[in-house]
Amino acid sequence: MIITRSDIAMNSVSMNRRQFAKSLAVAGAGLAASLPALAQVTPRKLKLGYDCFSIRAFGWKAAAMIDYAAKLKLDSLFITTLDALDSFEDAYLREVKARAQDKGIDLMLGSWSVCPTSKAFNPKWGTAEQHLALGIRLAKALGSPVFRCVLGTRDDRRTPGGIDARIADTVKVCQAVRSRALDAGVKIAIENHAGDMQARELITLIEAAGKDYVGVTYDSGNVTWTLEDPIDNLTKLAPYVTCTHIRDSMVWETEEGAKVAWTAIGEGCTDPKALFAKIAELCPGIGVHAEIISGFNIDFPYFKPGFWDVWPNARGADFAKFLALARKGKEVPRFNPAAGQDRQQAEQAYQKAELERSLAYCKNVIGLGTKA
Repeated sequence: MIITRSDIAMNSVSMNRRQFAKSLAVAGAGLAASLPALAQVTPRKLKLGYDCFSIRAFGWKAAAMIDYAAKLKLDSLFITTLDALDSFEDAYLREVKARAQDKGIDLMLGSWSVCPTSKAFNPKWGTAEQHLALGIRLAKALGSPVFRCVLGTRDDRRTPGGIDARIADTVKVCQAVRSRALDAGVKIAIENHAGDMQARELITLIEAAGKDYVGVTYDSGNVTWTLEDPIDNLTKLAPYVTCTHIRDSMVWETEEGAKVAWTAIGEGCTDPKALFAKIAELCPGIGVHAEIISGFNIDFPYFKPGFWDVWPNARGADFAKFLALARKGKEVPRFNPAAGQDRQQAEQAYQKAELERSLAYCKNVIGLGTKA
């Protein structure tokens, strides 16, 4: 699939420049018309927490993460790496669970790729099935209703068979542990991760595996890496969403396409107020976890020949909404430590500031969280 400035062609929709512009205007107008109504909806008191990846530079273990969540007066903590656990023994897991309960913090657990053919798969925890089975056991022990995992990254789109083949491989792994998940009462929550799957592709995976035990970790930042609009993506995924990772994105146009930079919540060109209202409307009872990963940008040269070859399921109407974001965004600087500053200390201070500023926005502007 090739997109040029003189002729934009999508896999499912062929249109000339004038037709594309018309569809973009219609899509943009429809989205704009819906936003005021959404913005008027005040989210119910959704629980507010953070994902530990937001402060990865600290290298904290579970106990320190829990204490930090309590200090910030949050409702929950999403531990998305098994490395944060000092042990997988039951006695230790009971201690972690008790510590969180004593401080009024809900725990959610996750890990990484469970697709054995993904470039992101790491055999550290055994086979893909063993990794998933381990995660389910640990999640149950900690009281987490979900075990978040991922297929892979956007690099998997260029593997043999493309993303559709990787989806099929992931479905097989999930089905192999179905009884374990159901018996444990833990839902496998697959994230739209790092540009791996668009909304329709992730829905295909969930439906094929079985939505009785497999759901979605909705990540609003990763949506922009699949050339989609966060609210439109959420609307499609809402029936399957079991947990969330939220951050903002800044998208701006370039000569070859667009660039995307993730930002603190409230500092991008998406509409967090409308997004949170939509979460409250379509995903009642689902908490919000800030996962802030900022300071860099990614290039999406969709006008270059060959770019669309690995996006077999892309649709023009979805892409039009992404373009609407790009047309209102602006370039943002990358993060770089000051001259002579220790890199790790600079990253720790930067990540902490980005997260806490995002949480303050969620509390003070949106009204999220159940604690004063």
